[in-house]
Amino acid sequence: MEIKINLNGKDICRNIEPDMLLIDFVRSLGCVSVKRGCDTSNCGLCTVFVDEQPVLSCSVLAVRANGHKVVTLEGLQEEASEFAAFIADQGAEQCGFCNPGFMMNTIALLKENPHPSDEEILAYLAGNLCRCSGYEGQLRGIKAYLSFQEQKGKVGN
Repeated sequence: MEIKINLNGKDICRNIEPDMLLIDFVRSLGCVSVKRGCDTSNCGLCTVFVDEQPVLSCSVLAVRANGHKVVTLEGLQEEASEFAAFIADQGAEQCGFCNPGFMMNTIALLKENPHPSDEEILAYLAGNLCRCSGYEGQLRGIKAYLSFQEQKGKVGN
C-alpha cells in the first residue's frame, strides 16, 4: 500500500504494509527521537505532531497519516534546542529517554496556552512517563523557559 506524507517538511512516498504503525514508519525514515516505550499509549515517548496536533504514534496506523503533515522532534530542532537547555539545567534529563516526548508535548502546550499555570503544565504532561524524576525538574525547566521567553518578548502578553 502506498502512502504519501510530509515528514518534517519533506514529501515522502513509500510502499508499506497495511498494519504498519506510524512509529515504525517514522523510525524507518531516521526519526529516532520517536521512542517505543509501552506500546499501549500510556508513556508519551512516541509523540509526534500530525497536522500540528500531538498524536501517540504507537497507536496509529501509518496509513492514517496518508496525505497529512507529520512532524517529529527532528523537524523542530530550532524550536526545541533552546528549550532543551532549560530542561537540562534543572537536571530533568537524567537518562534522556523521555525527553523527546516531554519536549513535543510542551511545545504543543505552549502553542495552545502560552501562559499555563503549574497545574495546567502538569495536567498536559500527565501522559508522559518518566522513571528518573518526579516531574519537578521538568516543571521548573518549563517555567524557566517561559520566563526567558517572556523576557525576550516571544510569549504573548
